[in-house]
Amino acid sequence: MEGPYLSTVSETIQAAIAPVFLLAGIGAFLNVMVGRLARIVDRARNIEQLHPRSTGPEHDRHVWELRIIDRRIAVINNAIFLCTASGLAICFVVAMMFVSRLANWHIGIWVAISFIISMLLLMAGLIYFLVEVRMSLEAIHVREELLELDRKK
Repeated sequence: MEGPYLSTVSETIQAAIAPVFLLAGIGAFLNVMVGRLARIVDRARNIEQLHPRSTGPEHDRHVWELRIIDRRIAVINNAIFLCTASGLAICFVVAMMFVSRLANWHIGIWVAISFIISMLLLMAGLIYFLVEVRMSLEAIHVREELLELDRKK
């Protein structure tokens, strides 16, 4: 049995460069999302410490914010899952490219389908990320009483 020619491996590596760059981008984006998750968890822990001692409107505000944080954690977790699945699908694409080339299998349709699935997963992850960002804006809405809009200058 004859091994793969260097030119075959080299051409496959060249073809795999674009998906590998995409994988690097997904990794950087996952880093951002995990950072957001850490900040959300930190905020939840801070409010959980204040919550038992709070009363009245402040207690209601803590409960409201904890509910938003709980939803944000679920949404960002979904975004992380979907983007990770997208990255795994890209890895599968690269592996299939090599197997196809080295074993002379004609599985281009499966490579294309895997790439499309990866893009759909990435799109879904980005949508969840956008939803979480919008939710975070709702959570940091400044209360009117703190703005002192009715105060005379």
